Amino acid sequence: MSGAKPFAISKQEVWKAYLQVKSNGGAAGVDAESIEAFEQDLKGNLYRLWNRMASGTYFPPPVRRVMIPKADGRERPLGIPTVGVSTG
Repeated sequence: MSGAKPFAISKQEVWKAYLQVKSNGGAAGVDAESIEAFEQDLKGNLYRLWNRMASGTYFPPPVRRVMIPKADGRERPLGIPTVGVSTG
């Protein structure tokens, strides 16, 4: 066995994805973790996320559902994912 990761996901790709999430300035997902809280251990959190994704052990948590008003008075659902990966 070579010990190589089963999925070719680079750390650079994870970094770029994080920058996109941060630039969006969105709300926290079901885990209630803000971007600011995620950044308290940014290097460790990004590494943990990359490692789980690359090894095939990452399973995204459920998204938080928020109803968004539409111009015609109706609402539509919007899914808000988590910032990173839970430590549990």
